[in-house]
Amino acid sequence: MIYTEEDFLQLSGLQHFAFCRRQWALIHVEQQWRENLRTVEGDLFHRRAHDEQSRERRGDILILRGLPVASPTLGISGKCDVVEFRTDISGVPLRGEYGLWVPFPIEYKRGTPKSHRADELQLCAQAMCLEEMLCCAVPEGALFYGETRRRTLVPFSAELREEVQTMLEEMHQLYRRGHTPKVRRSKSCNACSLQELCLPALLKGNDVDTYLRQAMEVEP
Repeated sequence: MIYTEEDFLQLSGLQHFAFCRRQWALIHVEQQWRENLRTVEGDLFHRRAHDEQSRERRGDILILRGLPVASPTLGISGKCDVVEFRTDISGVPLRGEYGLWVPFPIEYKRGTPKSHRADELQLCAQAMCLEEMLCCAVPEGALFYGETRRRTLVPFSAELREEVQTMLEEMHQLYRRGHTPKVRRSKSCNACSLQELCLPALLKGNDVDTYLRQAMEVEP
């Protein structure tokens, strides 16, 4: 299936979806958002990476920041924090540059490596967009975590790519239906900026409409 631009979802939403499907729906379907310390710190951290006017050369590496990417096949669009283009005979030509280049996407994250794969999935989706746009292979990238100040290498395996495709298909289905999944309480809820909007402790498995209807009922 090929998606048109009006059907594109935000690439960054893949991380929300992998972390919590309900959180993704509240943000991207219902357009709800609330800041907390973590989201503010993360936003400031990304702003430093997203200097779109920056074009830096370090030897055989060309560094671009805030690079827009999109994939009609996946139906997503967004920006890469940083893409390092490295000279390689198996690469592709770039406008205004001599030689052949292979892209190496780098995603900046505020904290530390996580137990789940949300960050890896988001980065892999960026690589798949770059592959479709540039007609080249992007075998790996890296996650840079602000607390450790180190890169974590991420190989884009067939399994990781398949998980990206499966999740995006589910995201498109939920978005077309305008559906928000029910609450599923977990330890992750405590760190979520939307916990007051989501009401995980109050809903206990019911949807928002059911909760509000029950809250407004008056006993005889």
